[in-house]
Amino acid sequence: MRSERLFRSLGFIVPTAEPGPHPPKEQLPNVSYCITSPPLWPEAILLGFQHYLVMLGTTVIIPTALVPQMGGGNEEKAEVIQTLLFVAGLNTLLQTLFGTRLPAVIGGSYTFVAPTISIILSGRFNDPDPREKFKKTMRAIQGALIVASTIQIVLGFSGLWRNVTSLFHWLLLPGFGLYEFGFPGVAKCVEIGLPELIILIIFSQYLSHLIRPGRHIFERFAVIFSVVIVWIYAHLLTVGGAYNGTSSKTQVSCRTDRAGLIDAAPWIRVPYPFQWGAPSFDAGEAFAMMMAAFVALVESTGVFIAVARSASATPVPPSILSRGVGWQGIGILLSAVFGTVNGSSVSVENAGLIALTRVGSRRVVQISAGFMIFFSILGKFGAIFASIPASIVAALYCLFFAYVGSVGVSFLQFCNLNSFRTKFILGFSVFMGLSVPQYFNQYTAIKGFGPVHTGGRWFNDVVNVPFSSEAFVAGLLAYFLDNTLHKKESAIRKDRGKHWWDKFRSFKTDPRSEEFYSLPFHLNKYFPSV
Repeated sequence: MRSERLFRSLGFIVPTAEPGPHPPKEQLPNVSYCITSPPLWPEAILLGFQHYLVMLGTTVIIPTALVPQMGGGNEEKAEVIQTLLFVAGLNTLLQTLFGTRLPAVIGGSYTFVAPTISIILSGRFNDPDPREKFKKTMRAIQGALIVASTIQIVLGFSGLWRNVTSLFHWLLLPGFGLYEFGFPGVAKCVEIGLPELIILIIFSQYLSHLIRPGRHIFERFAVIFSVVIVWIYAHLLTVGGAYNGTSSKTQVSCRTDRAGLIDAAPWIRVPYPFQWGAPSFDAGEAFAMMMAAFVALVESTGVFIAVARSASATPVPPSILSRGVGWQGIGILLSAVFGTVNGSSVSVENAGLIALTRVGSRRVVQISAGFMIFFSILGKFGAIFASIPASIVAALYCLFFAYVGSVGVSFLQFCNLNSFRTKFILGFSVFMGLSVPQYFNQYTAIKGFGPVHTGGRWFNDVVNVPFSSEAFVAGLLAYFLDNTLHKKESAIRKDRGKHWWDKFRSFKTDPRSEEFYSLPFHLNKYFPSV
């Protein structure tokens, strides 16, 4: 240092070292609590309740859209929401205990909506009694989901799925591909959605660094703070008559006494299997639902990897991903048996919440599962929380989906982004992953049916459903191109970042896998991971 100062004092130009790039990190730094290190109980309970609030959006939106088309009223809608919430709690506990063991919430999925609507519109369930029409339609949906669950159960527990999980290109799209549920939902009630988005960003990104830095209070509980503030504001607008006489769409997006849920919900009700009657089966509908289950499988694989990254765990071994997929198939089976009108998959929004709070504790998510089961049984109390306006939920989506997408981008640090091969595969698969589903969804919105419109309704769904999924299209293209384009060249393996992942291809090659992914109660002795 002295010689450097001497040369500078004599007027010589001393060359400085070139700034190097940030080194790749196998585990995400600056995470407050990882999977096996839970916060203190009071904080863990609040964080678990926050996860419960976040997953409520999808839990309420899907039945609200589907049940009226099935012939059900407010009472049926409240019962389906309770059932979906109850099964989500069970599936989350099963996944965190016996599946991947990641802090992943398992809830409803938009992927299953398209084949479900196809069943509803099939015309097979016309009945003068709306309640009977609802039950017949529900039983047909249950039958299709029971058959569809087998694809994930077989691929997961047989270990077949682990052979394709080494590619992570699709991880970009489970977050960014859900953009249509973000600001378009905010704009449906912009006077509520936009304040929620702004306040959420202020609490999570600004106040946490300005007021008592290092305490992380605003950062970890930004959702609770912002939702309560905007919820009170929305309730004042509702009781003040701001939405009296407005359209039904505006009322659903803005009002806090949302569509009669509180009045229709029973005080206490325990969902039970086959509560709507014995399932009915149709081969065409089952095939269409199986394709939706496969698309959900692709999307959930990416979200599992994102959860592991956000929770600062080591990359998930393929055998663990396969095990988690098998248990997710069990989750779809439970959804069918109980009658939730929807299949299940990993919640993208809750994965984003982990990145926001920097708390990836398994115990926190298990506590949230307890809240799901508790409030599904106490219907009135659960309906109060379910009255959060849809535009507030959409504002949360804007942040959480973006976080999951950015986690996917972070995996590109292991690839050679200066390689034209990498640029082509990445750019083309992501662009087409957004562009192709946009065409399919736009076509469906205008015409009322998908681009593939033949006499076979099940065949239409088999094609239209997967190509409406951004993650599926991008993953399919990336998988094909990465395994066929100049694969034999010696430098390609390093460009793909494969050398970084070799030690995670087996459960036993990295000692940290035992800490994060081993089964409880010494079950690894009987069900060893490979």
